Amino acid sequence: MSAGTPRLSVVVPVWNRAELVGACLRSVERAAREVGEELELVVVDDASSDGAAELVEREFPAARLLRNEENRGFAASANRGLAAASAELLLLLNSDTEVEADALGRLVGFLERHPTHAGVVPQLVGPSGEVQPSCMAFPRMATPLFFGTPLERWRPRSRELRRYFQRDFDHVSERDVEQPPAACWLLRRASWEAVGPFDESLELFFNDVDWCRRLAEQGGRLRFLPEARVLHHGGASTAGRADFLLRWQTDRLRYQRKHLGRIAGLFTKLCVGWTFADWWWDHGRRDPARARVLRGDFLRFLRA
Repeated sequence: MSAGTPRLSVVVPVWNRAELVGACLRSVERAAREVGEELELVVVDDASSDGAAELVEREFPAARLLRNEENRGFAASANRGLAAASAELLLLLNSDTEVEADALGRLVGFLERHPTHAGVVPQLVGPSGEVQPSCMAFPRMATPLFFGTPLERWRPRSRELRRYFQRDFDHVSERDVEQPPAACWLLRRASWEAVGPFDESLELFFNDVDWCRRLAEQGGRLRFLPEARVLHHGGASTAGRADFLLRWQTDRLRYQRKHLGRIAGLFTKLCVGWTFADWWWDHGRRDPARARVLRGDFLRFLRA
């Protein structure tokens, strides 16, 4: 690290929701002042249409703003921002978060005290202060059968769902975790570079799961630190996408196929087919317009 380079870079991928972007970046500035930390702020705008990029230019002139000419998704935007960052510590932060004043210092302090950990993540809380049970286990072959199909309705307390959603973890205790969401990760640059960038074929979803799995395969560890708290509005940008469901199912399919093999991919398609048939039987004849949309999405999913 060259003289004068901050030891912390904060990378924020942005797509619309300008009001949340402003709140996020202001919280980062407050947290940096709290600990007297000089930081590099990199914002990657993913072709926003609501003035989010202009807000960054106007209200946060110290930020380095990178603009995607077209919407490329979270994985590509995060990769671009992290590649442009220069510090030894990298904070990847969703634009629908707000960092509590002391959270940044607590996260950085943990990595200073624990040199063998690749990264550390905070406790995520909702707008009313409720703890979000965000950390999960890695998907297995059977996970698509129990999650997102009629079987989830019939057996909501199944052993697989309890394992996958880590329902025995209270999210108020400190521990190593497999798959924290990429809403807020503080990583060592060396760890990020050793694992490599996000897989951009997983455009919006499961790219963080894939990265965590690759880290675990190298023996890397991530720590959940509940004393560091970050407000998370939760999917505020992605939920507005018209292709949300198709993108989620396709990214999950690609993850399963990549890590568990071709048979796992075919099994995932069967599970989604069952889900579509179940929906059509209950709702399709009463909502033909929605049925046509979902049928088109399902056919595109099958070709993935």
